[in-house]
Amino acid sequence: MSIARPLLAGRSVVVTRTRAQASSLVDRLAALGADVIELPVIAIADPVDGGSELAAAARRVADGAYGWVVVSSVNAVARFVDALEALDEIPPVRWAAVGPATASALAERGQPAAVVPTDARAEALVETFPMATPTSLPVLFPRAETVRGTLAAGLRDKGWTVDEVVAYRTVGGTPPEDAMAKARGALAIAFSSSSTVARTVELLGTAGVPPVIVTIGPVTSVTVRQAGLTVSREATSHDVGGLVEAVVAAIADLRTGEFRGTTEQQQQQQQQRQQQQRQQQP
Repeated sequence: MSIARPLLAGRSVVVTRTRAQASSLVDRLAALGADVIELPVIAIADPVDGGSELAAAARRVADGAYGWVVVSSVNAVARFVDALEALDEIPPVRWAAVGPATASALAERGQPAAVVPTDARAEALVETFPMATPTSLPVLFPRAETVRGTLAAGLRDKGWTVDEVVAYRTVGGTPPEDAMAKARGALAIAFSSSSTVARTVELLGTAGVPPVIVTIGPVTSVTVRQAGLTVSREATSHDVGGLVEAVVAAIADLRTGEFRGTTEQQQQQQQQRQQQQRQQQP
């Protein structure tokens, strides 16, 4: 009786964040048999003001100036709840999260979200969020230094006053040389944000990006295409679970001959990898 091999057995998949930032993704891919290559192409840093504006915003929340705090990333949750806890008090305020992963991060810090769209996109959060009333207190939006602007603009269109404060910056990381060498020879790469796409291309060049490219959602896919690459699969559920499913589906495409490569050079590289893998299989 033969034993079924894990779905990703023998397949190398690059994850473009550190284990601290992507432990769930790394663990799920590894559990499916993947050889996970950690390539930390970005890092999270303090705002340029050292966090003074974030601390002031936390103080205003504690003073009751806001009715809602809206968060669109796990990093924003960590940074802003830290700022609140530094005050030795968590004020009564309602929270809205961009999706299940961000809501889970809030819950872990003792702050359940009142509004959570099932689709982890800014547009979905705007649709789900209630309309403002004449007595509504403003919304605070602690965010990354660079964002699309969709969330704040959408809430303002619904009548809300939105105060934005930078909670953190995304800066370029410098992975070890051996990790970059392994990434260049990998089969697939899983992108969870546009910033990871841009930095990966900067470090590896387009020819060095693995041929099977999987993205967490449409915004990240646009960035991939703008870099001159092709998306093999896009997650239908814009979270870690959806990203893992998309990786599995993209690699399954290889077995059925439906691979959509990025460039002619990368397609040739992929064919060579497939041949090597077939030779190595028992």
